[in-house]
Amino acid sequence: MRILINRKPIDGPYGGGNLLVRALCELLPEYGFEVSHGPIAQHSHEIFHFFPDVIFLQDPRPGNTGIGLEHMLWYKENVNPNVRIVHRVNECDVRKGTTDVDDMLRKTSRFVDDTIFVSEWIKNYHVRHASCRVYGGGRHHVIYNGVDRIHFQCRKKIDNGKINLVSAHWSDNYLKGQDVTEWLDDFVSKNEDFTFTFIGRTKANLKHSRHVQPLFGQSLGDELSRYDVCINATRFDPGPNSVIEPVTCGIPTYVHCDGGGAVEFAGADHTFATLDELESLLLRKKFEANSIIFDTWQDMIKKYVCVLKHETSIE
Repeated sequence: MRILINRKPIDGPYGGGNLLVRALCELLPEYGFEVSHGPIAQHSHEIFHFFPDVIFLQDPRPGNTGIGLEHMLWYKENVNPNVRIVHRVNECDVRKGTTDVDDMLRKTSRFVDDTIFVSEWIKNYHVRHASCRVYGGGRHHVIYNGVDRIHFQCRKKIDNGKINLVSAHWSDNYLKGQDVTEWLDDFVSKNEDFTFTFIGRTKANLKHSRHVQPLFGQSLGDELSRYDVCINATRFDPGPNSVIEPVTCGIPTYVHCDGGGAVEFAGADHTFATLDELESLLLRKKFEANSIIFDTWQDMIKKYVCVLKHETSIE
């Protein structure tokens, strides 16, 4: 079976969507797929030198392959009317304060055969707010992001006699929790039995904390797993790997109650609503492990294969 994926994997730290594309490219051939990203061309009739049976739409916009939804619809209309289009949804306007993403995704949904949502929260967000025509023609699935348990696992902690807090984000968007990041920086300056480390990109002004530049893969797992507690204040986040990864490392992970998919992943008993609640949580020093266990990348890809092959169940 031939599949076209409209994103190419990028080397280095680049967020959860890129990890998913990398996993698809590496593992789908084991299930009989021939993977292509298509040649970049100026005109739609020149795009498809590769003739796919199924198209995986990571994003309706062309991105780093130059192939977007309009090219796929041209191919379906003019070359292969039986091609199936599978769309993964991991985005919304409220996530980054944009105004055009929801409309783009809902218009896209009218043309796809299957939609994969990365959490129940993002599925409910789009389906609840959409008209009855939108997200109604094809099948809906919820598949959580998988995790590499070689990279992310329990390891020896920092031995300094303190409670070492950590946050990790690729995006430096304010809604990833910059307000709480800055509060934590101030908190550790007043509480000497705590430290705080931020891994990734942030616009926060950190005066009392350690800032580690973006990491990924084994390097991120090695660094992240050293800490005792993760505080993740992302808001309205569809399916954050920044929660999945510390939870898989066995780190008690607490998220903002407006975290969207983050709440689904961490558990409703691992949330805080205000800075006062967060402060009380930290000062009690009673941290419990999260209960959820996430699929490996391999098990996650098996579910994607069921959708791509149009099988009846992803179980």
